[in-house]
Amino acid sequence: MKHKNILLLLIVSAFVMLSSCGEDFLYKAPQGSIDQPALTNQTGIDLLTTAAYANLTENSWGASPFNWTLGGMYGGDANKGSDANDQSVLNTMETYNVLPTNGYLADKYYWIYKGNKRVNIALQTLELAEGLPEAFQKSRKGELLFLRTLFYFEGIKVFGPFLPWVDETNTENNPKVHNDVDIYPKVLADIDAAIAILPEKQDLPGRANSWAAKAMKAKILMHKGDLAAAEPILKDVIDNGMTANGKKYGLEDDMNANFDSYRDNGKESIFAAQFSADYNNANPGMSIAYPHGGTGAPGGCCGFYQPSNELANSYKVDANGLPLLDNSYRNKPYVSERNPSTAEGATLAINNNMPVDPRIDFAIGRFGVPFKDWGVPKNNWVRDVGNGGFYLPKKHVYTKKELDAGLANGGFHDGWGPGSAINLQYLSLRDMILLYAECLANRGDLTGAMTQVNKIRTRAALPINIVMLDGAPAANYKISNYPATHAAFTNKDMCIKAIRMERKLELAMEGLRWFDLARWGGEYMSKELEDYITFEAQFLPKFATASKLPAAKTMFPLPDGQIQTMGLDENGKPYLVQPDPWK
Repeated sequence: MKHKNILLLLIVSAFVMLSSCGEDFLYKAPQGSIDQPALTNQTGIDLLTTAAYANLTENSWGASPFNWTLGGMYGGDANKGSDANDQSVLNTMETYNVLPTNGYLADKYYWIYKGNKRVNIALQTLELAEGLPEAFQKSRKGELLFLRTLFYFEGIKVFGPFLPWVDETNTENNPKVHNDVDIYPKVLADIDAAIAILPEKQDLPGRANSWAAKAMKAKILMHKGDLAAAEPILKDVIDNGMTANGKKYGLEDDMNANFDSYRDNGKESIFAAQFSADYNNANPGMSIAYPHGGTGAPGGCCGFYQPSNELANSYKVDANGLPLLDNSYRNKPYVSERNPSTAEGATLAINNNMPVDPRIDFAIGRFGVPFKDWGVPKNNWVRDVGNGGFYLPKKHVYTKKELDAGLANGGFHDGWGPGSAINLQYLSLRDMILLYAECLANRGDLTGAMTQVNKIRTRAALPINIVMLDGAPAANYKISNYPATHAAFTNKDMCIKAIRMERKLELAMEGLRWFDLARWGGEYMSKELEDYITFEAQFLPKFATASKLPAAKTMFPLPDGQIQTMGLDENGKPYLVQPDPWK
């Protein structure tokens, strides 16, 4: 059974909390009672490195590195779901009226600097340690630099690149640093240093290796807009990369293998958070993003993160099984429609004759279609149809088999929230392949780009990825590769449109959507979200009050509480200044 040594994590947390440095800018931690020299050995460095990794699994709903709110919901993959009163702080976020006082933003900022503080403590201690095996010293330093890169990259994605940079050379207990410098160069320097010293293979599959670091660098460069620099790295990762446990990267035939605690750390996973079937270590950051319904439902609480109507209808296809790149998927009829019947299981009626991409029922729970091994959804799995609609989150939700085996539970989070041992992939091969397609299209290799897209589509069409009901496909699934005669092979704009749609379909509900929209440009982001709001308002009245997100707001505002806490320097200048679009 997949359990971790929680005692080890508790010891690690104690070491970090009792160290001489605070965990973030919100407070000053007490001076330590554990002498740092006691940790300047192999065991101590391992404990401190584990503490840094643990930040990936210790997070609140807003802090989750899988960004179901800040990336998925804000990007239109899903709406808040649940009912209007629960977590009402998300009401303004999902309607693009977010304020700097939003608690989810404060949670994210706290998490970023908590993780970085742990990394810095470990690096400071590592510098003092003597007599460590060279391979061990290089690996742990590389892992720590990788993690600091990840934490700061999360900050860049959410708040933009003007953030306070605090590394191991700053030993102040409560560092005061301005956010007036673009930290991209420092983040890239960290990941370059990690690449140079990390091994290809590791002793544990959850550790970062050199290939994960290369993939991370490519991801950062793509977000920065430097596709030319990212392209050769992506090609190298795709062609030659291997997992930390020595498996050559490859797409899994069964897409469910990427969201299955029995098949964690497979060949498609480049770097994943290592969740476990232990109290508060079973993906707590998504503990409310499960179907509702209590005992007998998958999760049973609390009905958040319901896929949008716009996303669901994006899976419509034409007679050849290709996406509707002209956006006509927003026209009637729709893939599913509200059924006025109150009979069990009748909340939703699927249009069985409509051809759809089979990935719709991999990413989205629909009434009338089997939900993993739970059977077809029941009415009470949706908490409030009027507020959240009638679709259900599915990818990260555990199976009944996992529940029965003790790998999942409805009370792993604080005794009441669901969770599971399913790892979630922060870096995946499917993501890298589609990023590489973008690079190829950008420089005019349209055939090469569409070859990458067709790799993804070929996998999606495999029989193992077809959801069955009573011995037959549960819907009219239809998917094919783009033929060489398609306009995407000769028209650059059409090629880019096809790649962007493929990312939407393949990576749906993985917390990436808004970050994609933002890096594709403010004007593009603003228009896509405006169209999303207009479409969604036909189904959910709350979107009638949604605002158009201005093109300049490709980042969230900095938390107001942090600005107030940091205060002014000796010249009366604020340490933290809001990005111009949020002033």
